Amino acid sequence: MTKAIVLVSGGMDSCVTTAIAQAEGAELSLLHLNYGQRTEARELKAFHDLAEFYGVPESRRLVVSIAHLTAIGGSSLTDTSIPVSAADLENTGIPTSYVPFRNAHMLSVAVSWAEVNGAKPIFIGAVYEDSSGYPDCRPEYYAAFNEVIRLGTAADGIHIETPIILMTKEEIIRKGVELQAPLHLTWSCYQSEDLACGVCDSCALRLRGFQRAGIEDPIPYAVRPDYL
Repeated sequence: MTKAIVLVSGGMDSCVTTAIAQAEGAELSLLHLNYGQRTEARELKAFHDLAEFYGVPESRRLVVSIAHLTAIGGSSLTDTSIPVSAADLENTGIPTSYVPFRNAHMLSVAVSWAEVNGAKPIFIGAVYEDSSGYPDCRPEYYAAFNEVIRLGTAADGIHIETPIILMTKEEIIRKGVELQAPLHLTWSCYQSEDLACGVCDSCALRLRGFQRAGIEDPIPYAVRPDYL
């Protein structure tokens, strides 16, 4: 059985990515990164809930603090003095929720772990639909990072896989339903840990995906605007 590492934030995209990796028959190891984000505790709960659902033992779960990203700041997710942007699904600029070069920090931890535990594929739920705002969600970013892995690791064959990167949120949701992924256990809101706000960028993208798929989002919201 192929060993695989999956980066699991606890959100919908990482949940569906986990479901895809499991469907491919991989032995899953799950990695979660705490970086001082506003909803850190709620995301960590979702991570462990998903690990339990997929039967991943504690020995194959790794939770790592990269809290230096909070000290660096520059994002509304890590600096409470910066307001979380209200939903603007037509915006093509970089939103305040962008955490500078975050995914490189996360992937570096995953690659180090893969060198030790023998995993070859590293799955991440990056989505190109988000890339207008997030430069580290583009396919060419992961192609470049794979070259860095090839040049900079002692083990052969470690590589990043991005199985949902070209999917829309609607397609991701449909894929999750097809694979019976536990979307009800996930958390996507950028600013609330009890009821999802429904109005931040992440909530808006998620809700619009469910609305386009004609499926009711199973998590609780303070408000559920119509984003169609």
